[in-house]
Amino acid sequence: MMTIYVALAFVLVAAASVAVAPRRASVEGFFGGASASGTAPGLWTLVLSQVTTWIFARSLMNAAILGYFYGMPGTLAYAAYYGSFLSGGFIVARIRARGGRSIQDWLGQRFGRTGQGTYNVVIALRLLSEVFANLLVVGLIFDALLPEAGAGTVAVIAVAVLGLAYSAWGGLSAALRTDVVQMLLFLVVFGIAFLALVMSPDFSFSAVVTAEGTSGARQGWILLAVAALQVFSYPAHDPVMMDRGFLADEKTTKWSFLHAFWISVLCILGFGMFGIQASLVGAEYEGQLLGTWATMFPGWVWAALMLSLLISALSTLDSALSSAARVTVEELGLLPRSLTGGRIAMVAFMVLGAGLTLWGNSSLFDAVAVSGTASMFLTPVLVVGLVMQRQIPLWSYLVAFGAAILGAAAYFLRATEFFAAILPEAHKYDQLLVICIAVLVVGFAAVLYGARVRPLAAAE
Repeated sequence: MMTIYVALAFVLVAAASVAVAPRRASVEGFFGGASASGTAPGLWTLVLSQVTTWIFARSLMNAAILGYFYGMPGTLAYAAYYGSFLSGGFIVARIRARGGRSIQDWLGQRFGRTGQGTYNVVIALRLLSEVFANLLVVGLIFDALLPEAGAGTVAVIAVAVLGLAYSAWGGLSAALRTDVVQMLLFLVVFGIAFLALVMSPDFSFSAVVTAEGTSGARQGWILLAVAALQVFSYPAHDPVMMDRGFLADEKTTKWSFLHAFWISVLCILGFGMFGIQASLVGAEYEGQLLGTWATMFPGWVWAALMLSLLISALSTLDSALSSAARVTVEELGLLPRSLTGGRIAMVAFMVLGAGLTLWGNSSLFDAVAVSGTASMFLTPVLVVGLVMQRQIPLWSYLVAFGAAILGAAAYFLRATEFFAAILPEAHKYDQLLVICIAVLVVGFAAVLYGARVRPLAAAE
């Protein structure tokens, strides 16, 4: 019976999303997010859109899973990635102060088509991973709801078609409007579940805060160090966040990033507590914690958790697709700047993402680790070029880029004979930390050496 309630509630959420999506779409609204009257989004539209697209289903599950295995340090490690709102807001403000309208714009001024092209490859992979990961969580949830019926595959296809339908109708303007509704619903549903957790008789806040998880806290601290190394570059390779940094005036944009930061961190810490609590009560890890929670909580609490995950998955899909359309059309120029061009790009990304999901890959955190490592070429480039205002030669940029891509490949293919011989014999997160340090050392060495001659201001 609870399964039926979850499914019906999700259908209602989907119907509400379709209802608030704009009925008429313009090219400027589709790619730039402007309303029908041509106005930019307001502060809380931006805040809620930023939050709901960043606390997506994969993130919530990652926070809970890391909390289960590594206690509060694991959840803190994932929450640290949400410092990206602070570093992302800083990067956006610097670029806008110099007349730029996007990361691609800034890179193009300094490194030409090569700089833009390499960056666009990385963010295209990032967008594809977001579509894949959120559909994956949808499949896991419905497999947990109806384990004998093969409901996961059907749900993945249904949500993919639904998300594509209203996203392709209005583009970014539709994503912004539906994000507000979806985020408000998420906060209500998740708030109810969280209150039930903290009011349960076996919940202890002090025990949760000091918990070390089922596998010990050490790897949680290692991941916190990894997040600290990646958090400056991480937002710069996320087009969903960056796109929202250039829609409104600078003051509104600044406050949207600050508010999105603290709201997101609280949501991630709160969801992580569900994983930590599972470890404290000695529950067995089952089905990415979905099966674990089913045995821990009353049916209605479990249903609220599943519904909050489904809402977050749907809310991220439309934003990922709208950013994919902008990158494909406006940055790569692969399709004409029209509603048809944008919709074709959305269909392509959704088909590829759904295909990866149905292919059988079930890794959640690895996608974050790989894309976060690949983005680290931006750290030395932005620090030296944007903050220090020094000229960086193209070869330095390419060395930093190559080091980051090689590092991402090393982590993803760490079990292969070649990379296993290079990497230290250690836990995969220890290996990830070593890779991140190596990527930054090589990147900064190349960029600082190349930029040693004179500052940008002097050259201009």
